[in-house]
Amino acid sequence: MKANQERIEKHIKALSRYTATPNEGTTRLTYSEEDLQARTYIKGQMEAYGLEVREDGLGNIFGKLEGEKKDAPSVIVGSHFDSVPHGGDYDGPAGVIAGLEIAALFQDNKVKPVYPLEIIAMIEEEGSRFGGGLMGSRGIAGYLSKDDIQEIKDKDGISVPEAMKKIGLDPSLEVKRDPETIKAFLEMHIEQGPILEEEQISVGVVESIVGLTQLEVTIDGKAGHAGTTPMDRRSDALVAAANIITRLPQIALEEGEGTVATVGRHQVFPNGANVIPDKVVFSVDIRSSKEAHVKNVVQKVKDLVRSWEADGIQTAVEQSLYMQPKELNKEIRSLLEASCAELNTSFINMHSGAGHDAMVLSDITDVGLIFVPSKDGLSHCPEEWTATHELAAGIEVLYETALKLTEQS
Repeated sequence: MKANQERIEKHIKALSRYTATPNEGTTRLTYSEEDLQARTYIKGQMEAYGLEVREDGLGNIFGKLEGEKKDAPSVIVGSHFDSVPHGGDYDGPAGVIAGLEIAALFQDNKVKPVYPLEIIAMIEEEGSRFGGGLMGSRGIAGYLSKDDIQEIKDKDGISVPEAMKKIGLDPSLEVKRDPETIKAFLEMHIEQGPILEEEQISVGVVESIVGLTQLEVTIDGKAGHAGTTPMDRRSDALVAAANIITRLPQIALEEGEGTVATVGRHQVFPNGANVIPDKVVFSVDIRSSKEAHVKNVVQKVKDLVRSWEADGIQTAVEQSLYMQPKELNKEIRSLLEASCAELNTSFINMHSGAGHDAMVLSDITDVGLIFVPSKDGLSHCPEEWTATHELAAGIEVLYETALKLTEQS
């Protein structure tokens, strides 16, 4: 069954309008006005395709097509719909749109599944507002308790429940999903790298996903006047932070085997041009295909940060996220490969260097993840782009796989 490219384009264009930075990329932070606009659109499309729609206690959106088997576990298809600041239109939404198009194809072909089909649109995968990332899937998997969620706040001190209520969501609803209600999870994502495009391959069937952790480092010093405080009497938090940050690339290089470390966010307080900074908070993102490398780098970063505790400087390191490297389900991979073969769609097996909701949900169910090409390998920027026919090819593979999974006993 061919995916409807006009329908896919319509969804891409519609969701791209919901951005806080028009003409400067997609900025759609969780529980923002743009989030509300996008979720209203997604829910409307789910209803149009005959799905029963609900939201959970984090605002994850589910659209369900009941199956012939009563109380049977669902085959879930989808991804996330939040973005990084000034990101692109495809990272996350491509997978949500894949789910919507699969639901539309089920409707077009009057498919009545044996097992239920559910389409999902998840929140806060990127961690751009609340840090850590993968919040929607971690909630579903049971890794975030109600107390945990209450304590998660953005940079302005607004908690998740407070932010949810502002756009009319109900944080009192259940978040954790019983694994017995999920038969499998399928996700399509843009590659965010150059391999598929360079090799002119349509689909990457993902075998494993990188292990990653995110740290939040706090450096406390002492504020002072920029002109009257002698250099040898300063406790400059920013100088300490800068020295730490410049050492991180070397730590990753010495660990080797593709290990990477990135500082992508930092805040300076009080942030005055003529005031010695008394506090700096910055993130450290560490990734590797081997868990031992992640753990080694975490310890080395902690040791490095601690080594700056002197002359009025105090430090703290908190781990906001830790995910082990994951190998994805072999049976689902075989089904995806078989679907590619049946459709004469070229594919290769791949490793994912980026984290995805699939890695979290693989702890509670059988998971399959495919990639489609990214133009010039670009992502997390306004130039991010995937051709509609390439999205359609990936969606058709997921559709055929979802048919098999919803009809298998």
